Amino acid sequence: MLSEEFVSAICGPPLSSNTAISKDIGIYTHTLSPAYSIKSTFKKSSVPVNCLAVSETHVFAAQEGKAYVHVYSRLRGNQEAFVAFPERIRCVTLSGDVLIMGTAEGRLMLWETCTGRLVSTPARHVQAVSCVVATPTHILTGSDDSDIHVWSMSQLLELDSAAEPEPERSLSNHRAGITALSANSSVSASTNFCVSASKDKSCIIWNYQTGDALRTLIFPKFPLCVSLDPSSRAVCASCEDGTLFVTELFGEKPLLGPSSEEASTVIQIESPLGVTPPELGPASCLSMSYDGTVILTGHPRGQIMRWDISEKNKTPVELANVNAAVTNVVFVSPFPTGKPTKTVHIVKPSQAERTYTLAAQLDPLATPESRFDSLLHATGFPKEALESAIAAFEQPDVEFAEKEEEELQKHNQEFWEIMKDERIVQKDAFRIGPV
Repeated sequence: MLSEEFVSAICGPPLSSNTAISKDIGIYTHTLSPAYSIKSTFKKSSVPVNCLAVSETHVFAAQEGKAYVHVYSRLRGNQEAFVAFPERIRCVTLSGDVLIMGTAEGRLMLWETCTGRLVSTPARHVQAVSCVVATPTHILTGSDDSDIHVWSMSQLLELDSAAEPEPERSLSNHRAGITALSANSSVSASTNFCVSASKDKSCIIWNYQTGDALRTLIFPKFPLCVSLDPSSRAVCASCEDGTLFVTELFGEKPLLGPSSEEASTVIQIESPLGVTPPELGPASCLSMSYDGTVILTGHPRGQIMRWDISEKNKTPVELANVNAAVTNVVFVSPFPTGKPTKTVHIVKPSQAERTYTLAAQLDPLATPESRFDSLLHATGFPKEALESAIAAFEQPDVEFAEKEEEELQKHNQEFWEIMKDERIVQKDAFRIGPV
């Protein structure tokens, strides 16, 4: 059976003198299904909101109020490195082997973990970068200054570029600080969008490649964290009053698409999926499972709660209590990366180097993608499959045509044999004459 795993992180001291939980543990790896359990733990971390990133081989945890990132090896189960940076880290995310960090001074830093290359941008935000999210082609940064910048991934990672990196565009409709960002993984300019949450009590859905605001959602209280479901068909948001909302984007009254209202129409969101019990406090982080059926939320009183999306207005179930404020919950992808290499040991960053060495391990299990896998992972019908289907209709099946020709010849031969026999009978009857 396929297992589901997630990683959680805490920030701050223990809330009580619970001897059953070690005081040094800061990061937990959990198994959600088929049965819940704590799989492993990592020590000595205090991780603020939006400061945890998980790869196939490592866990990266930026430390509260410091310019440090602790790197843990998931393969060996220990702390691999303690990495210092020039500025305090406020948020992190991963794109492949690149760790992307937003700083307290409004700067963006990119660290190639398999080469040690470190790229830094000018401070294009006037306040701290509060959240960052990566897509296959872009990086989006949200800030306390209420702006969202859209950066080109390829431009930031370009070698020997003399020009200072600049954002492609800025999204500036919010009137207060950005609390969270979430983006889908589409590579099409017409279907990729992101969702931003702000202290102005709104979430805005953007086409970040064009800069268009597609829809504005207004909540009763400002959202602390937000996430798109895996198929990008719903927005999940947790607000400061403890309410949890799941808003469908393509329901009976779609919010996006040709059948929706004008983009300028503001939608008031009022009906929550549920409300967190007051003693837990509002969720400071949330994550949705890859099958889109379960939401996990982390709370200031140490609880990790499970919400079933199919059961509206039902009290969530407590999965665990880690005796400290839960600040990050991240599901581990169940899908293989498909990369031929694996970063077993990270290379610490260096801005002084001008030549870099790739440190990676070839994956012996990596095999070329089969036709079935390519069809399974493709969005819609792949172009190659459509072209081959059209060609099959246009070109006759030679084997089928040959078979049809053989059948026709056989039928003709049988027909002439019957006709021949009938002519012989008629000829004999003519010779004998009537009796």
